[in-house]
Amino acid sequence: MTIQKNITTLFSAHCSKTLSIIKIQGDASSRQYFRVTGTNGSSIACYDPSFEASAPDTYPFLLLHNLLSSHAIPVPALIALDPGNGLLLLEDCGDLLLQNISGSSSENTIPDLYRKIIDILIQLQTITGHKNQIPFSISFDHEKLMFEFDFFIQHGLLEYFYPAINRQSIGRLRQEFETIATILVKPRDFVLNHRDFHSRNILVHQDKPVIIDFQDARMGLPQYDAVSLIRDSYVKLNPSLTEELKKYHYSALRLHGLTTISLDEYLFYFDIMAFQRNIKAIGTFCYQTSVKKNSSFEHSIAPTLAYLPDYINARKELKKAGTILQTLLDGTTR
Repeated sequence: MTIQKNITTLFSAHCSKTLSIIKIQGDASSRQYFRVTGTNGSSIACYDPSFEASAPDTYPFLLLHNLLSSHAIPVPALIALDPGNGLLLLEDCGDLLLQNISGSSSENTIPDLYRKIIDILIQLQTITGHKNQIPFSISFDHEKLMFEFDFFIQHGLLEYFYPAINRQSIGRLRQEFETIATILVKPRDFVLNHRDFHSRNILVHQDKPVIIDFQDARMGLPQYDAVSLIRDSYVKLNPSLTEELKKYHYSALRLHGLTTISLDEYLFYFDIMAFQRNIKAIGTFCYQTSVKKNSSFEHSIAPTLAYLPDYINARKELKKAGTILQTLLDGTTR
């Protein structure tokens, strides 16, 4: 059977006779999404090939959905499952992404909306659990951070930007990346992170944020998700709002006992983490463009690169890496 036929069977069993199935543009993953409309309304069907190969009690999406729902994190309700065909049927929370608020008639709501989202982030970051269970058993450890740096080297420097970068300097750059990763591995300060907490993974439904695409959550510094939201590859916030939101997140961390560091220390780790996170994003965009031939991410490379000088100029720990990457920062691309 086709995916659409399997969706029809699942939807009809739990909702009503299907009227239409329309594919929705998804993210950079292998998952496929469909809006399924019947006489009683619509739902979102997700086909995930990894769900077919997993037992429901080990499938990360379901583990995270149950965890987040039990802690009142706003996520789409789960309507039905078809593990054999890799299908999930979810509440339809619309298609208004946080990304789309910028430049719209609702732009004046952005500061308050972002504060509400950081409140949700803090709720998420207070969640704890058993260290031997997902998502608490995985983290942004040195290996993971270096995997992301190496992904950028391979797909950004050696593929997309080649020959703008001097290949002989890549070894020195990787050494700098090793040093940066070491700075960011502080397990005693780790909290739960969504991992992709940006404007394309936050819906605005009935004027309230709804969090999606949370299946890759893991432990890491609290700044990781804050960086994803505040230094977003898809939305550039007003500089004054950017600074306000950093302080808002820091104050909330202190209020909930999630950190004891000073604001200056928080801002230091924010900048180092932002450098790593933005480098990771650039690597993903380059991979999608060069390898997957998906041009929809290419326009996000330049704005993400444009963030890097802020961190490099602010933190001496990033200066050597910044010098090696200077040709990219100057706009010398292929």
